[in-house]
Amino acid sequence: MFKKVRVGLIGLGEVAQIIHLPILASLTDRYEIAALCDISPQLLQVIGEKYRVKNLYTDAKQLTRQQDIDAVFVLNSDEYHTECVISAIQHKKHVLVEKPMCLTKSEADEIIRARDKHGVQVMVGYMRRFAPAFTEAVEEVKKLKKINYARIRDIIGPNSTFIEQSSHVYRFNDFPEEAIIDKANRAKRMVQEAIGEDAPQELQSAYRLLCGLSSHDLSAMRELIGVPNKVVSAYQWNGGRFISAIFEYDDFYATFETGVDNIIRFDAHLEVFSPTKQLKVQYDSPYIRHLPTTLNVGESVNNNYHEQTLRPTFKDPYTVELEYFYDVATKGLTPKTSPEDYKEDLHLFSQIIDVIKQSNVPAKTN
Repeated sequence: MFKKVRVGLIGLGEVAQIIHLPILASLTDRYEIAALCDISPQLLQVIGEKYRVKNLYTDAKQLTRQQDIDAVFVLNSDEYHTECVISAIQHKKHVLVEKPMCLTKSEADEIIRARDKHGVQVMVGYMRRFAPAFTEAVEEVKKLKKINYARIRDIIGPNSTFIEQSSHVYRFNDFPEEAIIDKANRAKRMVQEAIGEDAPQELQSAYRLLCGLSSHDLSAMRELIGVPNKVVSAYQWNGGRFISAIFEYDDFYATFETGVDNIIRFDAHLEVFSPTKQLKVQYDSPYIRHLPTTLNVGESVNNNYHEQTLRPTFKDPYTVELEYFYDVATKGLTPKTSPEDYKEDLHLFSQIIDVIKQSNVPAKTN
């Protein structure tokens, strides 16, 4: 008999409506949705009625004070992640926070100190690292005697194009005007703290791309092939909407490319090449649930070349992630996607930005 974890959700936007709420509702043996919070009163009312939740808040800190909640999902805009996470920690709640956990190293340290003081767990929502095809690839890479090269790629169309064709998301504009201003001011202040007050707008946009979409790729890269020794080169263009970099490892190099265009497709993969074997983890849009993540293997054996595509399961990575978080909340499991783990990404983001700054080639804008 599973103990149910009572969850409060902060932020009821796209990812909550398409992903977290439906999965929590499907895992009724493990979870109970106990409270909801959003700055939009209309959205809060609609989602509360849909999921039959009575405890509704427009103030996130009030939700974290609800005594019968075991865990808090922080799903709102990243400028507010740290204060919500810390408030939940201070009220003895375990936390699942969507990526990016935060935008600055000082915030990450603040979260770690609060977690250690209050004895709860904090897990970052890197769902791609929980995809069974990815975890299988991690084990396969460990068996390779040598890596020649690796490639990390994430070129996608806008998430809205997938959502509009596959889901219905409730949106209202009844939140205060001052909230929009405060969000913009926070974002500017945090990004300037991270990369410098004199950073041009395109570099600030590049940093937000790294913290957003790219954090999935670089976090998965670290688990798959380790932390690179250095960033050899890095460039941004199209106003910071595209980034390319080369990473140095002990005896091989890895290339990284990312960007968002207007083509309705999702091309995200990690690829590792050994002298005789090639492993490729291929992702699809998470906003259309149950599209499979696959592991594609190419191998030369006795002068023959073999190809196979492995699809361990149709279970989407978000569901696997929430099953894992259940063990974090009930068994004291230390999550692999911990705040310390996330700090490795912040460090890598900073290295990439520093190398872009040092580049002698002017950034191109379109």
